[in-house]
Amino acid sequence: MHPSLNPATLAGLRRPRPYPAVTVLLPTHRREPDNAQDPVRLRNLVAEAKERLKSDPAVAREQRIEVAAQLDQAVAEIDLVHAEDGLALFAAPGEHQVWSLARTVPSRVVLSDTFLTRNVVAAQAAERPYWVLTISADRVSLWSGTAERVTEHKADGFPLTRSLEDPDAERKERIGDLPSTYRDEQTRKFLREADLSTASVLRAHPRPLFVAGEAAALSLLDGAGTVIKEAGRVSHGGLAHGPADAVRQAVRPFLAAQDNSELDSVLHELDAAQGRRQYAAGLDEVWQNVTTDRVRLLAVEDTYQATVRDDGGHLVPADADDLDAVDDVVDDIVERALDTGAQVHFVPEGALADRGRIACALRY
Repeated sequence: MHPSLNPATLAGLRRPRPYPAVTVLLPTHRREPDNAQDPVRLRNLVAEAKERLKSDPAVAREQRIEVAAQLDQAVAEIDLVHAEDGLALFAAPGEHQVWSLARTVPSRVVLSDTFLTRNVVAAQAAERPYWVLTISADRVSLWSGTAERVTEHKADGFPLTRSLEDPDAERKERIGDLPSTYRDEQTRKFLREADLSTASVLRAHPRPLFVAGEAAALSLLDGAGTVIKEAGRVSHGGLAHGPADAVRQAVRPFLAAQDNSELDSVLHELDAAQGRRQYAAGLDEVWQNVTTDRVRLLAVEDTYQATVRDDGGHLVPADADDLDAVDDVVDDIVERALDTGAQVHFVPEGALADRGRIACALRY
């Protein structure tokens, strides 16, 4: 993905631009044969964007030429050979950006005075990064994971390794004083060192942490420190050397359970807010509340979008070519909610079917 989507980066993406700020969204593919048509689809969408610039009476010739040139520069930076699941191209006078997203996006071209950031935010949220610490008696490895992939983190002192050879092992064995590997004080010390190193990484990059190892190793964690003691535990040995895909497969059931738990929590919070009469659902009601900064928690189906216009204080459906139409009001709602400090949760399609596909818990 493009630089990490921290609050400063997101604020920079969302700031108003001189019209026209162009957003081009393209679903892409990681593998053959699906990816064969990605270059053609990209060219077609960029051509559509240029045609819309040309036909828009609000765009002066100099602006059209400048933004078209920015689009061309953005396209030149794209590496479709290593594509993920979606692309977002942003172009405005004097600037362009390209974001590769680990999440599919709708095929769209939008001209506005801001970039369409909802898909970037949703992709970031969907990645749900996490750490996996894989432990054995002689090696502790740290893995950085998302929904799609796991890679080994080779920094901050990782991997930690040690030798299991004991020069005094023969004498200890004769007198019956050779402890098992996971009862050895040196192993405890080794895991405490791993705990300190992991704590340092988590301070810089806070994420959920899982610890994977055989049962005897996991039983040591209670006395091995604080960070790994409180982590989710995956009883699966033999992963200290990977491979990465085996690590990902080992934690998949735990991630799925975590997703289900979070969805249940969001729905429970909406139900509780409804019981307190601090609740709104459906596009118009949510819009009314987000524009008055009342939204505390926003839940929206991640495929939901709507083109509307303001009909005297209420939203009504509109065609994209209506002069006063808002092309994707859901994006505006998400951005306003984020601006006012609300929690935003993107949920699977259908999860809010009985709530108008978008709902919120209110501050008061």
